[in-house]
Amino acid sequence: MIRKYVFGRPFETGAVEEQIGETQGLPLYGEIHSEGSFLFRYVMRDGDAVYGLGEANRGINKRGYCYVSDCTDQPNHTEDKRSLYGAHNFIVVSGEETFGLFFDYPSKMTFDIGYEKTELMTVSCERADLYLYVIEGESAYDVVRQFRKIIGRSYIPPKFAFGFGQSRWGYKTKEDFRNVADGYRSNRIPLDLIYMDIDYMQDYKDFTVNEEEFSDFPAFVAEMKERGIRLIPIIDAGVKVEEGYPVYDEGVRGGYFCKRKDGSDFTASVWPGETHFPDVLNEEAANWFGDHYRSLTDQGIEGFWNDMNEPAIFYSQEGVRELQQVISSCQKMERGMADLHKIQQTAGGLANAPADYRRFYHSVNGQKIRHDLVHNLYGYHMTKAAAQAFGRIAPNRRFLLFSRASYIGMHRYGGIWTGDNHSWWSHLLLNLKMLPSLNMCGFLYVGADLGGFGADTTKELLLRWLALGVFTPLMRDHSAIGTRDQEAYQFGDTEAFRSVIETRYRLLPYLYSEYLKAVYSDDMYCRPLAFVYPEDAFACGVEDQLIIGDEIMIAPVYTENARGRYVYLPEEMRFMKFMKDGCYTEQTLGQGHHYVEIAVDEVPLFIRAGRCIPLVDAASCVDEIDMRTMKVIGYEGARYERYDDDGIHTDSQVTRTIESL
Repeated sequence: MIRKYVFGRPFETGAVEEQIGETQGLPLYGEIHSEGSFLFRYVMRDGDAVYGLGEANRGINKRGYCYVSDCTDQPNHTEDKRSLYGAHNFIVVSGEETFGLFFDYPSKMTFDIGYEKTELMTVSCERADLYLYVIEGESAYDVVRQFRKIIGRSYIPPKFAFGFGQSRWGYKTKEDFRNVADGYRSNRIPLDLIYMDIDYMQDYKDFTVNEEEFSDFPAFVAEMKERGIRLIPIIDAGVKVEEGYPVYDEGVRGGYFCKRKDGSDFTASVWPGETHFPDVLNEEAANWFGDHYRSLTDQGIEGFWNDMNEPAIFYSQEGVRELQQVISSCQKMERGMADLHKIQQTAGGLANAPADYRRFYHSVNGQKIRHDLVHNLYGYHMTKAAAQAFGRIAPNRRFLLFSRASYIGMHRYGGIWTGDNHSWWSHLLLNLKMLPSLNMCGFLYVGADLGGFGADTTKELLLRWLALGVFTPLMRDHSAIGTRDQEAYQFGDTEAFRSVIETRYRLLPYLYSEYLKAVYSDDMYCRPLAFVYPEDAFACGVEDQLIIGDEIMIAPVYTENARGRYVYLPEEMRFMKFMKDGCYTEQTLGQGHHYVEIAVDEVPLFIRAGRCIPLVDAASCVDEIDMRTMKVIGYEGARYERYDDDGIHTDSQVTRTIESL
């Protein structure tokens, strides 16, 4: 059962699609104070678990820490960080009372889930203008499925987007991209996508291509596609301030940029220098910005990743003036370290300063809305603008599209990657734990920067992370400029990398099928064990194993120098290890605790009792997978219903085929 409560005058975010009537009175759970600001309080029982919050730090069970929904350009995902790139205000309390809460509020919101007081949950925000949806269900999983139904169907990318992709900030020329393609093809490592970070642009200007380095760009896109590789360019939120640049000139003439209070265009500095932000919450401006994607789709591009769309701000003119004033006042350094600290604090606060988010406005249905009041919607609406434009540019064709910043509702238009992580073992584990929480909020096409974006990876870390990436819908190796080269052929032992990445392609008919099932049934692609085995106390405490689809469990290795790991099996399962040259081993293990050995070039999975999965021969890219090589592995006599479609069109009919062993 779902009840909707209205407080104040909520902003219409579009997160919930289903029409639900307002319930009078106050919710049955907790207590609410809504005079001026908003506060929800709930006393948790000892055994209560709390799930949800999508892209948030720490574990699957969110109890014990404080989280802040405030889309933030935050590359250092250490345990103390409370805000990341997304804002997903959905939680589920699971215990003696089981219920879900969605706080539809587009500005900063704080979730204290037993942080200040172990037993107390508080959810608070500055303004009491929001919708609160309360969902009752038989289990946490039931609550999630009800929520998924009211927020609308998740995005389906083209099938090629389930292939492996290579990315790096620092590919600058055609030869850089050709060298990557050559490296993968010559080493017979599958590859479907190469991503184009900011250096492909002319002076970091959206919807431009550096003509000197990428002359005859359509021919180059076609050349790569002939080799089975799609180029996927980045689009940033900021538009460079430069007269003669058509996007800038059009935006100024049309009034399409976010404004200061006095009506002038707000200016902040990002990669291109001074930029304006398209007012993507304004329908006319969003259509204008979205239609500019045509400049690249007309040249053969079939996918994009939207970045810097919190929106990220390096600094503003106002912020720099404040810093200059602080430096001037401290020039005599009469207070020594106190003066130095003030300068450092002011300089460190230039980027993504809350004051800057209060300096500009959106025009929504003829009303001026200050940005900080709807801050968490910017990435959502930028991606929505692109997705809706694709419907005009190439009706009935799927495009790959994912974003950095997001809010619930954006899941209908694109996926997300989890931002600028690091080459740390802790981030491999964080990647694993974040997946089901994102699924709970509708985001199915998700993945992390495999191997880590910042810092230097190692061969072992990259192989172990790829073994997890085999199962994430978005499988992309991405690294930062100045870090160690991270392509799969850079580490000497290409056979090991080939083996792991080929496993993705061998399993792709199953993974794609389970993705489609999750979309069409408003379900989760990956689930915590607690959702599948709620009566099993051991399973409910496991956070480093996940159920993928309905047939398999994964238990990646996430510690350095490990020869294997301990796993808990809630039921009998068939332990599979995928190895070099298309080989695999299988072993039946009973319910209980086991230590399993897993080499760095092996991909482990567990097939649940009485089930089976389809398997095909590996291929160099998704388009070359030969479905005639399909066989079924798992338990004798098991049957599997496989979903498939043409992988291209938005109205493609889903076929359902029974495979049996």
